[in-house]
Amino acid sequence: MIEAPEALCLSEQLNGVIKGKVVMDVIPCYTSHKFAFFNGDPEKYPGMLLGKMVDGACAYGGMVQINVRDAKVVFSDGVNLRYYEPEAKLPNKHQLLIGFEDQSCIIVSVRMYGAVWCFVGDSFEGGLMSYYGGAKNKPQVLSDAFDKAYFMSLINDEGVQKKSAKAFLATDQMIPGLGNGVLQDILYLARVHPKTKIAVLSQAKREELFGCVKKVLREIYRLGGRCSEKDLFDQKGGYVPYLSKDTVGSHCVYCGDYILKENYLGGSIYYCNTCQQEER
Repeated sequence: MIEAPEALCLSEQLNGVIKGKVVMDVIPCYTSHKFAFFNGDPEKYPGMLLGKMVDGACAYGGMVQINVRDAKVVFSDGVNLRYYEPEAKLPNKHQLLIGFEDQSCIIVSVRMYGAVWCFVGDSFEGGLMSYYGGAKNKPQVLSDAFDKAYFMSLINDEGVQKKSAKAFLATDQMIPGLGNGVLQDILYLARVHPKTKIAVLSQAKREELFGCVKKVLREIYRLGGRCSEKDLFDQKGGYVPYLSKDTVGSHCVYCGDYILKENYLGGSIYYCNTCQQEER
């Protein structure tokens, strides 16, 4: 799933290849997908986009947004987004194709689930607007606005003290674009067990956690994303996680103990039982 570093990389790549191009073709729902979520009627998307120039792309949390004059196309964290040169062989299945005057195109395909929203203006109708608005209006985790003072205002809030470290960092859009995929290494480097309650973390540990959030996400961005994700040109990212399904049962690089896996809060958690002992 796309998270903040990958979304930022994708938006920058899009600016390099489609900014300034005019939309000449829009094909929504070429292949049906039960868990592809659109706002409104996707058959109306061509009317919002055709003949308009792409002004650029940006990222909000784990979402990628393309600005097409007065219209916007937003892709959530559960999609594959690819660019195809003129005359390239196109995939047989996709949920949205946007073609340009030079015969290049971008194609969106949904993985297990994902959303594609197209709208004119700054908002759209439907329950998913709050998800988009939350990602757009909060400080972006890789920006200077997401600083220590802001992070401390989040982690010191009385309402989060009973939450676990995983729940605090990666649920309820507390930090848009920070999810289970990047959570593991952040907690590993901070030596915090995913189940440890925020209330028991010292001030020093909270500051260390902030530092690890910035360090891990910046490194993922620097390396073009995680190796489990692909960029706009179908290339894997260069960041190899310390903790993932591929490292379960291997030895911790710090203490030599085994990397363990558990199911927790609707997903998997990975940790070193020695370096990340659960505090109570």
